[in-house]
Amino acid sequence: MTSHRTTEDFVLPDLLRPGLRVVFCGTAAGTRSARDGAYYAHPGNMFWRTLVAVGLTPRLLAPAEYPLLPTFGIGLTDLSKFHYGNDAELPVDAFDVAALRSKVEHFAPRVIAFTSKHGGTAALGKGITYGLQAARFGGAMTFVLPSPSGQARRSWDLRRWQAMADEVAAQLPGVER
Repeated sequence: MTSHRTTEDFVLPDLLRPGLRVVFCGTAAGTRSARDGAYYAHPGNMFWRTLVAVGLTPRLLAPAEYPLLPTFGIGLTDLSKFHYGNDAELPVDAFDVAALRSKVEHFAPRVIAFTSKHGGTAALGKGITYGLQAARFGGAMTFVLPSPSGQARRSWDLRRWQAMADEVAAQLPGVER
């Protein structure tokens, strides 16, 4: 008997639609995010504070407000839609790069931004660095960013996120952030 998984089985729903400026892609929902039903829900995670700090949102949003992000041209997804927890706890086959590529090709955001080097490496291959990537992913300009997770604080660098936000703004002449 074959098991068919559907979007209803996702730990967190994709927040995708055509016309987005940027889609942030994590590896998998953390335990707190899965429990709360909201992206980047752990209080130690810098994601929400970073969005407002780099000018992508006009105010600090609470994790439960994530459905508002498309009004700011922002989408969310993960490489693993059916598992949650720390990356080290995920099954070897948890990441579905082909499904992510298909989503990016379908919804055609201007930018895809991986919110960790681990996620960027899983999708793009070894040898990547932080920042703008030479190759596009699914047709989108591609960035790899330092993880906003509290567990990755030693690699945190707001400047990388700011450079991505500046590039997103530059792609939309006449749009104020």
